Amino acid sequence: MKQNSWLQCSSLCTERYNLTDTIYSCPRCDSLMGVNHDFDQLKKTSGQSWRKIFDSRYMKTEWPYGSGVWGKKEWVYPDLSDENIVSLYEGGTNLFWAERLGNLIGLDDFWVKNCGNSHTGSFKDLGMTVLVSAVKEKINLGSNISAVICASTGDTSASLSAYCAAAGIPSVVILPRNKISEAQLIQPISNGAITLAVDTDFDGCMDIVNKLSKDVNFYLANSVNPLRIEGQKTLSVELVQQFDWEVPDWVIVPGGNLGNISAIGLGFKMLFDLGLINNLPRLVCAQASNANPLYLSYKSGYKEVQSVSAKETAASAIQIGNPVSIYRAINILQQFGGVVEQATEDELANASGLADQTGLFTCPQTGVALAVLMKLVKSGVIKSSDRTIVISTANGLKFTNFKLDYHRNKLPEVTESKFASSPIELPGDYQSVVKAIAQRV
Repeated sequence: MKQNSWLQCSSLCTERYNLTDTIYSCPRCDSLMGVNHDFDQLKKTSGQSWRKIFDSRYMKTEWPYGSGVWGKKEWVYPDLSDENIVSLYEGGTNLFWAERLGNLIGLDDFWVKNCGNSHTGSFKDLGMTVLVSAVKEKINLGSNISAVICASTGDTSASLSAYCAAAGIPSVVILPRNKISEAQLIQPISNGAITLAVDTDFDGCMDIVNKLSKDVNFYLANSVNPLRIEGQKTLSVELVQQFDWEVPDWVIVPGGNLGNISAIGLGFKMLFDLGLINNLPRLVCAQASNANPLYLSYKSGYKEVQSVSAKETAASAIQIGNPVSIYRAINILQQFGGVVEQATEDELANASGLADQTGLFTCPQTGVALAVLMKLVKSGVIKSSDRTIVISTANGLKFTNFKLDYHRNKLPEVTESKFASSPIELPGDYQSVVKAIAQRV
């Protein structure tokens, strides 16, 4: 039977593999694998027809197409059996018109895509639904998978554990000890994952997981796995779908392991190649200055690509010095006229603080993206009339310690919490309350 999608080297090697094969890098050149699709088959449906198909399914109740990911199944994993899909109704997250924040920073058409309004509170759900569904398919075809494994700075472990719990598949997550928030730590524990807190950083956890993945009984769930990318690329489709198929001028994405910026680029390319859109946006990858290997490579014109020893950053989810998808990201950024910029701890914290004053409740990674946005607006790279979207990658409720320390002026490397606030403690009488309000209103 003809395959509609397959695994193939992301470099120049031409050998194809089944999506049910356990393979993460090319056996010939060691490049990352990617999922390829039969574009000749997909082009038999016009761009206008694809739009109608996707709109007819979006957030409806018909299984599994109401999911923001599986509503695009033909573009993701067309050969997957519907009965093996593991979905928690991911996608369909709020596209927030940040009008007041835009006015404050000099933008007329500014939006925030709140990917943290997902089942486990981050964009990782978009990729994990595809990966865990693929694992279920593999198991039902006879694969002997003991557990799905990942290294994580928090969000990947939460997403993996939830989807595996829904599917009844064991999961193992390896986390850097004392380097993620309690809110993130409790998620895999609650979902029954084997949770290992290891005395190392994320890159050390990733090294352990890579070694474990040599055993075929352990299936790797990190973004080196191309199936994750397939789910995450549907974010691009959803964005333009929410804008009635109009393309924004700029999309700004926080970058850690760099799978998300790669996936978003692939999604836009697919939209363009299949005739749903007529132009591409500019992409920006935003990095914390304490974990900035892509930024340093960008500044060299991508002539140098080196890992760094990531220093501690409030944006813990992107505290990664050796990102597995850095070459994928560079390739995408070059195709999109992309920009890479960095933000200091002071900049990211105060950008997040300002955003919260306008009705958002941002994670520190989103703070990085907002700080970078402000720099690019100030320098004139992004014009006031440009339609600009920041991808908010996680729910701020996962980072309450970051929020509390900001308002208590206790964040490292933050000179001043410019938007700090605290509760006013009062005696328990009416007049004290009235007086306190009158002094501030």
